[in-house]
Amino acid sequence: MSKLVVRAFSISLDGYGAAPEQSLENPFGKGGMVLPQWAFPTRTMQRMVFGKEDGETGIDEDFAARSFENLGAWILGRNMFGPVRGPWPDDSWKGWWGDTPPYHVPVFVLTHHARPSIEMNGGTVFHFVTDGIDSALRQAREAAGGKDVRVGGGVATVRQYLARGLIDEMHLAQAPVLLGSGENLFAGLDLAALGYAVGERVSSPKATHIMVTKQR
Repeated sequence: MSKLVVRAFSISLDGYGAAPEQSLENPFGKGGMVLPQWAFPTRTMQRMVFGKEDGETGIDEDFAARSFENLGAWILGRNMFGPVRGPWPDDSWKGWWGDTPPYHVPVFVLTHHARPSIEMNGGTVFHFVTDGIDSALRQAREAAGGKDVRVGGGVATVRQYLARGLIDEMHLAQAPVLLGSGENLFAGLDLAALGYAVGERVSSPKATHIMVTKQR
């Protein structure tokens, strides 16, 4: 059965999934690049993001590999697609990842500003959804063909789906750092009241991997 999932989502000890002042130079905000340092050296990320065939194995790699299993579509907030704000000035920006993004399936980008779909190398097609998270989820489920739909972020997008209790499963990678400010994943959300509970928990030197699941 298709699930709506969050996977390999990096947060700080104090719950921040991004630092302030995201920009082209600082995609995770100023100081935010400390969050995903567990993931970048893994074999999965080296292969899928950087086009290399080597990389680290172990606990972090196990979770990185699991994060791409059985995916049929993604949902992204606009900030996860790029730093451009307001109406699209032109069609030149096509994401952070170059001509071959690491998705390889349809990706539905939440935005207030319409834009034609973009077909990229490797099977990724970016679709821009202007009528909200329910429409994005409906379109993503249709495109996924029974496979899982992954909400890739950012924080605001994950929070919207969590607040509605729509996320079935969430893998958080908690980095051993404090950010102090930015976008807090948990602010104002009572996950227990929404029916979420902590399941699997495994630590590596770089992160604590926590599975949070919706109880049915």
